[in-house]
Amino acid sequence: GIVVLGLNRSHAKNALNKNLLKMMSKAVDTLKSDKKVRTVIFRSEVPGIFCAGADLKERAKMHSSEVSSFVSKARATINEMANLPVPTIAAIDGTALGGGLELALACDIRVAASSAKMGLVETKLAIIPGAGGTQRLPRTIGVSLAKELIFSARIVDGEEAKSIGLISHVVEQNEAGDAAYRRALALAREFLPQGPVAMRVAKLAINQGMEVDLVTGLAIEEACYAQTIPTKDRIEGLLAFKEKRPPRYKGE
Repeated sequence: GIVVLGLNRSHAKNALNKNLLKMMSKAVDTLKSDKKVRTVIFRSEVPGIFCAGADLKERAKMHSSEVSSFVSKARATINEMANLPVPTIAAIDGTALGGGLELALACDIRVAASSAKMGLVETKLAIIPGAGGTQRLPRTIGVSLAKELIFSARIVDGEEAKSIGLISHVVEQNEAGDAAYRRALALAREFLPQGPVAMRVAKLAINQGMEVDLVTGLAIEEACYAQTIPTKDRIEGLLAFKEKRPPRYKGE
């Protein structure tokens, strides 16, 4: 039930170009309709790098009209990731800058090695984050601090990222260079025993509820809760509780 999507464009530090975005979009499109998928982990196969952001060498060769189209495609692809119905975890074992951090921000949970480096550095290039960074960062760490990081183009390590709430877990890097991935895998395994339908509607309720007032949010929760009542998952969960055994969920 755990799907791992690994970025592996080593010669370009996993920089996002047209082809990589196309491949990511295709993978996400396949995952969103696969009921066997329970959790998705985004990681890098390249040591020391999560994603260096947009491929500036490719962008330099683009006409101005192409740049706008490219940024729109990046934003759409990252939005597709954010809208996956199952929990998503970003395992940041290396540098995540610009679009790389925006990709991680679109995940439900972020785990990073203490040695990892993260930042939205676009203002150094006289542009702004264009794939969701100006919206997701303040929703994650608060408006004032998000402005400070974007205005300064500051890069933080795993420890500071944890202290400001940018990531959920920080781990010491191991010899293999995949400590964050190992922690993400452990988290994903915690999610697996839970009811598949409940997990999907819980994510939906939280995501939609965070964008509205409390009264509306509670109405969203009520509507989402109602989706779990007729499911076989719920019946199995109650039966397992009664029989004092682990539930055996199949999903619907």
